[in-house]
Amino acid sequence: MGPINDVEEIPVYMFLGFLESGKTTFAKETLLDRGFTEGEPTLLLVCEEGIEEYDAEQLKKENIFLEYIEAEQLETQHLIDLQNKYKPTRVMIEYNGTWKMQQLFGIRVPKGWTVVQVITFVNAQTFDVYIQNMRQMMNEQLSTADMIIFNRCDEKTRRAEYRRSIKAINRRAQIVFENKDGLAEMDDTLDLPYDIEKDTIELEDDDFGIFYIDACDNPDRYLNKKIHFKAMVHRPKEYGLKAFVPGRFAMTCCAEDIAFIGFKCYFDAAKHLKDRQWVEVTGEIGKEYYPEFEGDGPVIHALKVEPAKPAEEEIVYFN
Repeated sequence: MGPINDVEEIPVYMFLGFLESGKTTFAKETLLDRGFTEGEPTLLLVCEEGIEEYDAEQLKKENIFLEYIEAEQLETQHLIDLQNKYKPTRVMIEYNGTWKMQQLFGIRVPKGWTVVQVITFVNAQTFDVYIQNMRQMMNEQLSTADMIIFNRCDEKTRRAEYRRSIKAINRRAQIVFENKDGLAEMDDTLDLPYDIEKDTIELEDDDFGIFYIDACDNPDRYLNKKIHFKAMVHRPKEYGLKAFVPGRFAMTCCAEDIAFIGFKCYFDAAKHLKDRQWVEVTGEIGKEYYPEFEGDGPVIHALKVEPAKPAEEEIVYFN
């Protein structure tokens, strides 16, 4: 989703999620209670009608213009017509949870429209059902988000499990758990099964998932530390002959969702390694920019890479 021509930027905020996920409630609070628009002309595009409803007249008093759009209206000319009609300086889109993201990101948009934040809303009470039955759509919404808000949380919500699963899908997303009373929690602490203060961090085979999540969240904690672990080789073509990814297959949200996770590893003899070969890696952890999640993340500078026997359990878990 990019602008047709270069003009002054018009920020676009996107809200994703299925019906009853809390999109409308959050949007109303943001627009009205928190004064997000500061009186500037704002276009609110709503792609589905839920239980919560907007008061168009109340919004208009705040210089917010509400437009409901159908799937067939999600095309360039209709959006340009709305831009010309309201001349907004910012746009908010409450997207339909059943529409594919490509339906929006695949079209040209009015001049200057630039997506600056994507927030996905998840009803914690129905998350397991959706991830089991609508996995592809759910993963698309989660992997696109800059922030993921689990609402309607209670004492039964498996926060640590959900957080680790999300991080395997989307490393850059900020994750918030909101209780039924509206209070938000952002506790990112993990109980580490290994000693991070030792001269060399020794990962047991089952520890890789926890290490991956914590290192993604706290790359500076691991900077310049030595590490030793067992992993499977993956050699992306774009990494050339002197780098590879030592990693593991991990179960993310359910048995059908298996993803390969790992970090870039610099190794002069990487060209001699083969995909899916098991190795033991001893190296030093550094940090560099990862375009895929728009931020810094860990990298490993290998000191030694040796052939190894496969782990007893090929798949790792996050709990």
